[in-house]
Amino acid sequence: MKTQLKVELIEFTPNPEKLVAAAAKLCYASFGVENIMDDLDENKTTNFISMLNSIGHESPIEHVSYTFAISGVSRALLAQITRHRLASYSVRSQRYVNEKQFEYIIPPEIENMPEAKELYIKAMEEDQKTYLKLSELLKNKHKEELIASGVDPIEADKKAEKKGNEDARFILPNACETKMVVTMNARSLNNFFNLRCCSRAQWEIRDLATEMLKLVRKVSPTLFAKSGPPCYAYGKCPEGKMSCGSIKHVKEKFTNLIL
Repeated sequence: MKTQLKVELIEFTPNPEKLVAAAAKLCYASFGVENIMDDLDENKTTNFISMLNSIGHESPIEHVSYTFAISGVSRALLAQITRHRLASYSVRSQRYVNEKQFEYIIPPEIENMPEAKELYIKAMEEDQKTYLKLSELLKNKHKEELIASGVDPIEADKKAEKKGNEDARFILPNACETKMVVTMNARSLNNFFNLRCCSRAQWEIRDLATEMLKLVRKVSPTLFAKSGPPCYAYGKCPEGKMSCGSIKHVKEKFTNLIL
């Protein structure tokens, strides 16, 4: 069954921009920590954040974090996003959750080609049948062994299902949908946006990164005002001959991202 990307910002540090401004304020002030939150109105907070952005002082923004609930993404995306190591991930387990009717992602290029889409869906359906057969065979084997060793039949059924899932999942495709909760601090998010909002990033993680950026800009507009691909964030593309060649279009896109 085909599924779609869904992203929600489910939690974030309260008053994130004021907290970042307070941390930055301490770096340049002679008074003690008990006063760092004083006199930080909206205007001063914005000025502090803008100053940090302009000079590249990034450590204060590590004090705030954002947590996202993500679904409708593939296991292929999971392999990419977990390369961003300064983050926390909780992912639906394929050991404990039986994929009785797994959902899957269809790449746009396949979606837009009827012949390819038909072949793709057929492959997903065959994978589903094979997975169900494998998990059933393995579960029955493990259940018989557990009962023979003296385990209560009800408990044996539960344990056998997990053991069956553990090996049957090897047949599941990269397209298989997964769900996760992801938390990153603002500095890690900026690095993530810098790499994954770029036109040269793989389409699925690029779509995810763009949706995440929209969400954090709504709650921290100054902090993430210049977040995005390098051509938008820094005014130039570092890709050289491998540039997408559409810098003007990309800049316009990220300038008007949530307007």
